[in-house]
Amino acid sequence: MFVDHGLLRKNEAEQVVAMFRDNYNLNLIHADESDLFLGALEGVSDPEVKRKTIGRLFIDVFQKYANEIEGAEFLAQGTLYPDVIESVSFSGGPSVTIKSHHNVGGLPEKMGLKLIEPLRELFKDEVRALGRELGLPASFIGRHPFPGPGLAIRCPGEITREKLAILREADAVYIDQIRKHGLYDDIWQAFAAILPMKTVGVMGDGRTYDYAVAIRAVTSVDGMTADTYPFTNDFLGETMTRIINEVKGVNRVFYDLTSKPPGTIELE
Repeated sequence: MFVDHGLLRKNEAEQVVAMFRDNYNLNLIHADESDLFLGALEGVSDPEVKRKTIGRLFIDVFQKYANEIEGAEFLAQGTLYPDVIESVSFSGGPSVTIKSHHNVGGLPEKMGLKLIEPLRELFKDEVRALGRELGLPASFIGRHPFPGPGLAIRCPGEITREKLAILREADAVYIDQIRKHGLYDDIWQAFAAILPMKTVGVMGDGRTYDYAVAIRAVTSVDGMTADTYPFTNDFLGETMTRIINEVKGVNRVFYDLTSKPPGTIELE
């Protein structure tokens, strides 16, 4: 089952559906619940509230569809060890919650489905090794990580449909640039984020007052630590020009140089 929460990247829903239907003989359910999720997130700016709201709604949606399937008892999730470490203590001991991953700290205490997490104690590099061992398509294995809350945590502050539309276009241009330059497989994760600010700019002879976008790219082995990818100035300049010229509503682009730690890979 594929839950479309309205927080996916440009054309991602269609790509995910095609990816699974073309490679596996699955009775895939595409659940478009974007209105439900975006409605619940309206006016919400706190990142922890965002994550827990999304986690709760995911379970509600899974349960709703499971009730229509005879014998559905289990919910299988791709939870990885870094999700657990950042959300809760794996051993039950004291730990600081860095952020509640929607599939860990964001889950409700009581669920009608039994939870199965076969990858819970594995890091991403170990999961990729397992995928190769199982003979999964390279496009599956090499895909950059994408967070369950999706663009909700790449849109700091309040989420609006307008901001999501701008973010989708900016992210699509950025990833297209990375692919065109043959850098996709050298990068652990890359994405654009729309910042909760507008800045003054100049386009032609006119004044603009539009959103600022941050672009981020990191290298990592297991996701627990990460370093900034060293793009050339030419690449960054070309990417900035394309985003501003091609994405209406953006007039400034920042490159996030923060490593993990002290930052996290995602903004929220």
